[in-house]
Amino acid sequence: MKMRYHLRAALRTLAQGGVHGASRLGAIALRAMRDVAPVVFHIGVVILSAGIALSLPSLMGLLARDLLVYWALVENENVFLAALEIVVATLLILFLNALRSWARDRRLARMARAAGMVYFTSNRRFMARRRFRRLRERQGIGKDVMVIGSTGFRTFAHPGRDLHNVIRYARGARIMLLNPNGEGASTRAKAILDPEVTPERLRAQIRESIAFLKGLRAAQRDVKLKLYSDPPFLKLAILGDYVWLQHYHAGLDVQGMPDCLFSYDQTPRSLYVIFYQYFLRRWNDADIPEYDLDRDELVYRDGAGSERKREAFSWDGP
Repeated sequence: MKMRYHLRAALRTLAQGGVHGASRLGAIALRAMRDVAPVVFHIGVVILSAGIALSLPSLMGLLARDLLVYWALVENENVFLAALEIVVATLLILFLNALRSWARDRRLARMARAAGMVYFTSNRRFMARRRFRRLRERQGIGKDVMVIGSTGFRTFAHPGRDLHNVIRYARGARIMLLNPNGEGASTRAKAILDPEVTPERLRAQIRESIAFLKGLRAAQRDVKLKLYSDPPFLKLAILGDYVWLQHYHAGLDVQGMPDCLFSYDQTPRSLYVIFYQYFLRRWNDADIPEYDLDRDELVYRDGAGSERKREAFSWDGP
């Protein structure tokens, strides 16, 4: 019995050693093939280059003989020559126009880059929206976020929207939305041609956005909200060193307007600083009250940030 046990152990050890040795040999062979592959590639390129170089004289001679033969057949064909001239002229015109368009686009791209613009698109398809949302999340999560919008519902309040996770996990958020009781909300609702967009619907969307922010505030997030009363002009999202920008056009939904992305640049030509200062000017406007997310009150402050007065906020209007 002991002999049989020792025999089995020896066979098991031998099998394991064989498997281990085979795996080591396989790894060595794979490493050798990986090291040899660049050498084989360069040898192949050299051989191919030599073959092309050696075959060029014969190839050019063959092409020259064929060209002379064909030219002797068509040199007196006026129709063919006229058609050939038209084709060459057309190709030349197309080439020059493409070259001029390329030069103009390159000049415009340099101008946009000098202004800090790194992205511009009007593509609102599903895959494009998904790519934009992921890009905004990479730029804004864990950073200070500043947003100017209308209702905020399709921007951050509704799950799956572009800034939902950004604001939820931001280091700090400063948000400006329409005052549902202000003149700007009713003006914006009337400016959109869609009959489903009404002041009541905008008010409901703003209410859901405020409820979302109140939930973040209850979770001890650094979130502040202000409500402005004039019609919206820019949809602005400052995510760290990046600014996403859209503009509100009368009669059109902002979701269909182009997206512009600007990045921070220390040169004075960048428009990032202008949009940043625009937000700060709006935020520090003493006529725009802060919405107290804990007490549902409007807080008015002076230029130094000191509280001047408070008034209760009512969803039924002033």
